Amino acid sequence: MNTENVVKHLRALWRTDRIIADIRLRHLLIGLGLRAFAALIAVFGLLMLELSAYFALVQIWSAIAATAVLGAINFAIAAVLFIVAGRPPSGRDIKLANEIHGTSIEALQVEARAFQAQLTGAVHHPLSTIVPVLVPLIAIIVKNMRRTARESAADAAPEARS
Repeated sequence: MNTENVVKHLRALWRTDRIIADIRLRHLLIGLGLRAFAALIAVFGLLMLELSAYFALVQIWSAIAATAVLGAINFAIAAVLFIVAGRPPSGRDIKLANEIHGTSIEALQVEARAFQAQLTGAVHHPLSTIVPVLVPLIAIIVKNMRRTARESAADAAPEARS
């Protein structure tokens, strides 16, 4: 297991999660803004259309029937606007970000499996993992013993002369 690879994959995963969240948030905000703007325009437009339609329908039907028909048309238009605004995001940005996200997850799983294999190898063969650490440690101990022997010999030589 290579810790640099794990860190690299975690960074890629974090960045792609941020990109995915950013894309989804932008889509949500744009959709919300479009819905609000559509609602505002629809209110003014429908008020004018309803007023003219009401005056036209009152001459043919009763006032109650004219308002009921106009209310049903208003609900139909609002439903169409909400369906159009609620479409899922379509674009290659989100597809690319999801692909990179999946690749990062797979790479982290490979690194985790490699670490697990190293760990189980260390449990089954503990000397194979201890020997690479012991050899440099023994060399350091021998160097320190030689140095202390030289220092004690150097300290003993001036005392013998006096």
